[in-house]
Amino acid sequence: MDFGLVLQTDPPASQVISLMRRAERNGFRYGWTFDSAVLWQEPFVIYSQILEHTRKLHVGPMVTNPGTRTWEVTASTFATLNDMFGNRTVCGIGRGDSAMRVAGRAPNTLARLGEAIEVIRDLAEGREAVVDGNPIRIPWIRDGKLPVWMAAYGPKALALAGQKADGFILQLADPYLTEWMVKSVRQAAVEAGRDPAAITICVAAPAYVGTDLAHARDQCRWFGGMVGNHVADLVSRYGEHSSMVPDELTEYIKARQGYDYSHHGRTGNPSADFVPDEIVDRFCLLGPPEAHIEKLRALRDLGVDQFALYDMHDAKEATIDAYGQQIIPALNG
Repeated sequence: MDFGLVLQTDPPASQVISLMRRAERNGFRYGWTFDSAVLWQEPFVIYSQILEHTRKLHVGPMVTNPGTRTWEVTASTFATLNDMFGNRTVCGIGRGDSAMRVAGRAPNTLARLGEAIEVIRDLAEGREAVVDGNPIRIPWIRDGKLPVWMAAYGPKALALAGQKADGFILQLADPYLTEWMVKSVRQAAVEAGRDPAAITICVAAPAYVGTDLAHARDQCRWFGGMVGNHVADLVSRYGEHSSMVPDELTEYIKARQGYDYSHHGRTGNPSADFVPDEIVDRFCLLGPPEAHIEKLRALRDLGVDQFALYDMHDAKEATIDAYGQQIIPALNG
């Protein structure tokens, strides 16, 4: 199983780079960041420094979207990083939640996202693609490689990931929901004539190592609020108790009152007050190392290829070190 570290690009950028270097020393193979231009610093600038100061770490956004930047700009940016540092980038992409809404725009449609996945990948790998009706190719790219991994929750998005993406990003670590969603993605791949085993499965969630569960839950409760924001979109689209979306995913948002993006992804987010302890425990990895190892083994048995650790809490360095010293060796030893 691969491991990734997920951070927000809060200033100073030097701290983000330092944590990514620490992660690589501890056996992490991927370094991810949020991508929301208003809320955080520009990640692609920081990626160049992460790549410069690491040897093998692969970097990318979790996740970018088709609306913040034009597709040829996104492709050229990835291709430039790859040309400078070797093919060490991956494009995590979704419809766009915080990045679009904070700027007053609606998230992209799935149709636009599906088109963007193919165009960005083709352009970044040196092939011709059609952008706004115009066929273009980036002429200087040689031997470019850009895997595109799609974040999804709902049935139509899961199907699109199976049809077009190189990887699937699931932002929660509940084994029941993981099993349901991975099956949906792989079935869509089969129906599209693709090899389902070729799609990389990445589960992303907060992890907090320690015995004080009450404190760990409070540090990670924000994640249930972030996921709830996506689930609310699903409920508005499919309705409550829809056969298309498991009740286990939708029931907990009934007490949700709204969402303030100024606290997005942050400990103490008041928009996450509705999230019960049970959901925090199901969606996150909490407790002593043995508890993390047990849950990660269960996820691996469901076909998960990578666990990407959200490290937005008060024990960033300690969590990275605990994974490197005790948890990653237990999974990969």
